[in-house]
Amino acid sequence: MTDFRDELDQSRWYRDGRGPRYKQLRRHISGLVAAGSLAADDQLPSERDMADIAQVSRVTVRKSIAELVSDGLVEQRQGAGSFVRSGAERFEQSLSSLVSFTENLQARGIVSTSEVLLNGVFRPTPTEAMVLGLSAHHQVARVHRLRRGDGVPMALEHSSLPEDVLPRPDKIQTSLYELLRARGKAPTRAMQRVTAVNAPGPVASHLDLADGTAVLRIERTAYLASGRPIEYTSGFYRSDVYDFVSELRLD
Repeated sequence: MTDFRDELDQSRWYRDGRGPRYKQLRRHISGLVAAGSLAADDQLPSERDMADIAQVSRVTVRKSIAELVSDGLVEQRQGAGSFVRSGAERFEQSLSSLVSFTENLQARGIVSTSEVLLNGVFRPTPTEAMVLGLSAHHQVARVHRLRRGDGVPMALEHSSLPEDVLPRPDKIQTSLYELLRARGKAPTRAMQRVTAVNAPGPVASHLDLADGTAVLRIERTAYLASGRPIEYTSGFYRSDVYDFVSELRLD
């Protein structure tokens, strides 16, 4: 527990302007779990000890722990204390089927929600123009969303589509693919790349992780049956709760 006590030092996790202390402490502990610095069944110090080491009030610690319990990362055992939860549920996304985030979670009985951080129609960036086959006079619809499963931040997705495919990006509520199907513009195949990266500060903050926590970065280009590219999405997924899986077969 010595290493974790060192991590509780306020200089390790608190930054002015990054929100309430209990939120920052909760985000820091969540990041330590994601990074493996805190393993399943590790016991956290007592509420009083955590408050003393972190130089915060016991109310701050209590609120942080309550949110970690709500997130499913920590459990409180009667008469024993708080422990990192073992066997925490992980969510799987197949790499071999074109299923939306919303549909994937709904199939598992998980409530999917989206917070729209940006939507609108813009001039394409060079990358968007190249990937989507657009010229300088075209425009793209952009939608940036924070995706949650049962209230837990899981992914940050930035999607770009040609304006004629998605003229009203403000109409997206939860599922982009559901809206595209209603317009007869749903993709039939996609190319997707998954890499491991360290989350930059803004990404980590949205996903309730410590700066630099390892996450999965995805880049996906989706196509109509005609071969036209109609979606370019880049995003970050929490590696502590999300797995990408693929099925391999002998040709």
